[in-house]
Amino acid sequence: MISLIGTEDVLKKAGGAFRTRRLALGLTQAGLAERSGVKLPTLRKFERTGKISLESFLHLALVLDYLEPISTALDPIKPTYQTFDEVLQSAPKKRQRGRRT
Repeated sequence: MISLIGTEDVLKKAGGAFRTRRLALGLTQAGLAERSGVKLPTLRKFERTGKISLESFLHLALVLDYLEPISTALDPIKPTYQTFDEVLQSAPKKRQRGRRT
């Protein structure tokens, strides 16, 4: 699938969204760093650039109440169908065992 959005854009968006959420909750950077266990310089860099380890990202997400939406975003994508024929064609085919010769 071709994407019109780049990874750098998403990184910056994530850092900005976490910063906005932190401020909405009335947390300072130091307060969020302490609650999440993420070092303050790491948090500052994340808010500025969006770059952070996945583990630290998830620790911050937990404190900012973003963990469940992130987990939900990782659920398998369900196909969408336009016609009933597409539904029938996508039905899993019955597997057959191979014959030994």
